Amino acid sequence: MSEGLFTEDEIKEDICRVMSTLYQKGLISAIGGNVSARLPGSKEFWITPSGIFKGQLSVDDLVKVDLQGNVVEGFLKPSIETPMHRAIYNERLDVNAVVHAHNPVATGLALSGMEIKPITVEAVLTLRKVPIVPFAFPGTEDLARIVAENIAGVRALILQNHGVIGLGFNLVEAEAIVETLEEVALTQLVASHFGKPKLIPEKDMELAKRLYKI
Repeated sequence: MSEGLFTEDEIKEDICRVMSTLYQKGLISAIGGNVSARLPGSKEFWITPSGIFKGQLSVDDLVKVDLQGNVVEGFLKPSIETPMHRAIYNERLDVNAVVHAHNPVATGLALSGMEIKPITVEAVLTLRKVPIVPFAFPGTEDLARIVAENIAGVRALILQNHGVIGLGFNLVEAEAIVETLEEVALTQLVASHFGKPKLIPEKDMELAKRLYKI
């Protein structure tokens, strides 16, 4: 998608929509989770504020921050996770949207030592590999560093004892990653409860990678 196909106003409206959707689906709490997005190639991004009810954000609540962490526009305090978002944008020029949610099933599986497995087509084609990164306190430079060290070539991360991150070229893609991650995690949980999950065979995974060039 080229820069001319959407505007900053549309990005801000989409951030609010995504937050509302995540809240309604139980993937974030009233004041938990955060979302950011930017125009392709921009050195500034819009991010959700800290300490504000996330189910009904307005575009006036959002804050614009540059890649050094300076507030460029907005009146509220940016999310405490701004360092993490900034680190992702500095590392991944192809990423223009970051969704951080608290997916209960995906986070719970990681707490029990279970990685996301290739149990569905979506797990293979949409999520691919989902690393679990070591714990660091939210909002710290340590967390930002750990995420930056594990972000190469992935679409999603699970933050140990914390939540998940979905990355995308735009917000729709990043939102879909987070929702798909929870869907796959729930499927894996059910399968594990009743028996040993049957994984998609390696030969079919390799065929899918060739067919879809992933």
